[in-house]
Amino acid sequence: MKSVNIRLTMMTNHVKDFVSLVNRFPYDMDLRSGRYVVDAKSILGIFSIDLSRPIRMDIYSDDCDDLLRELESYIVKDEPVEE
Repeated sequence: MKSVNIRLTMMTNHVKDFVSLVNRFPYDMDLRSGRYVVDAKSILGIFSIDLSRPIRMDIYSDDCDDLLRELESYIVKDEPVEE
């Protein structure tokens, strides 16, 4: 499993583009915001969490470098990933 912090905005197109991107990959992925966990491939799930701060994304694969390259514009590099 790999985890990264990402940032999404409340703009519908931004979330829609993110969901379209992650749905192209076979990995299971979750987004964690506080105590809430949603499927990263669910647009409705994403809009149910707090998008005002970085979100932890858990990718249930150790071999997901292709996905991480595609997510580069969403990844927050300045903050450590919360455990």
